[in-house]
Amino acid sequence: MIITRTPLRISLGGGGTDLPAYYRRSGGGFLVAAAITKYVYLAVHRNFGDDLLLKYSAIERVSHPHEVQHPIIREALLVEGITSGVEISSMADIPAGTGLGSSGSFTVGLLKALRAYQRRVCSGYELAQLACHIEIDRLGEPVGKQDQFIAAIGGVTAFEFGTDDSVEVVPVVMPHDAQLHFEENLLLFYTGLRRSASEELAAIEGVAGVPSSDVLANLDAVKQIGRESFEALTDGDLKRFAWLMTRQWELKHERAPSPVHHQVDRWIRAGIEAGAAGGKLVGAGGGGFLLFMAEAKADLRVAMGELGLEEVRFGFDYEGTTTVVS
Repeated sequence: MIITRTPLRISLGGGGTDLPAYYRRSGGGFLVAAAITKYVYLAVHRNFGDDLLLKYSAIERVSHPHEVQHPIIREALLVEGITSGVEISSMADIPAGTGLGSSGSFTVGLLKALRAYQRRVCSGYELAQLACHIEIDRLGEPVGKQDQFIAAIGGVTAFEFGTDDSVEVVPVVMPHDAQLHFEENLLLFYTGLRRSASEELAAIEGVAGVPSSDVLANLDAVKQIGRESFEALTDGDLKRFAWLMTRQWELKHERAPSPVHHQVDRWIRAGIEAGAAGGKLVGAGGGGFLLFMAEAKADLRVAMGELGLEEVRFGFDYEGTTTVVS
């Protein structure tokens, strides 16, 4: 049996500029993300029958990949040339649709498991590229590339997205004390709201897959925040990084002033009033998790608890997708 463990992620700056519809038209994209110690697990095992047995939120037993209803599993099996005799199971620490990049992590972890099952060696970068090919090219999902790359590579990492679809990976190297302080003072709270990230990202693309000029201008500002966030982290300037978190949220709220985002804005403001230095919504979906930076952690936890928001404790994952059992 092959079991892979693939981290989920939090976006730290520049989220949305990894969309092909944006970076191909705007001179590239740039963002910073971090892999966290919450995971998607995929197990691949030999099935002694000739069929395919798939267990996720549903159960499928089919005779050929073309019959598989789960789109990512179907395309991964077809890409890898596996047509029979396999059982695939999945589980996750955090449910899908909560803004932590679960779809990209699922795709990367599944490809890692299928490659290991076939005893084929593949780098994290290659896995990320292949996962993007499945989700963006084969399935036509209006998603970006950060989820697949941070899931495959791990760490606190910046990504430069070229107009030619190239991706440059840039590790975020922080002063040691600042890195410890950074990880210790990031807090994550679940809003209880779930929505498809694809729906949110499709809205960015607008008519015929082309973002409006207003959206492009907004994302240009977000990209600049991504670069400034990278600089703040590498300089160890966490106060500035926290301010940039809030500014990025304000731009997202301006881009999509929905009733859900109005509520999220009230929660973020309440967190800042309780002593947080900065806060933002994580991910593209219209809900999911709030990320705060706060030294006054006890006060923030009380304030969020009174609002009914549950904290999820986490650390950073520095391995990326890995095989934990083989």
